[in-house]
Amino acid sequence: QVQFVESGGGLVQPGGSLRLSCAASGFLFSQSFMNWYRRTPGNGRELVAWISLDGDSATYARSVKGRFTISRDNTKSTLYLQMNSLRVEDTAVYYCNAQPNFASWGQGTQVTVSS
Repeated sequence: QVQFVESGGGLVQPGGSLRLSCAASGFLFSQSFMNWYRRTPGNGRELVAWISLDGDSATYARSVKGRFTISRDNTKSTLYLQMNSLRVEDTAVYYCNAQPNFASWGQGTQVTVSS
């Protein structure tokens, strides 16, 4: 059974940092491209970042490029998202999934950026 468990979200002031984690199970993590997404009530689901199998390549949405860094630890089947210089508009629920997506999604982790 495919499962994603996201964690690490919270309330942070603008300019602050957070590190999100996604523990994956039920599939061959090391053989799967991985993505971080975020969902807001007004904008729906947005692809934030993608990472290659070995972690050597990554791509980012224009809105987060230069501020967020995606990484992975294949020995732990865990995906990470380091978020720096956070902005109010980064407020969202953050999710991870493989590419192509599995049908099941985790509960996500809420990130709120507010002063």
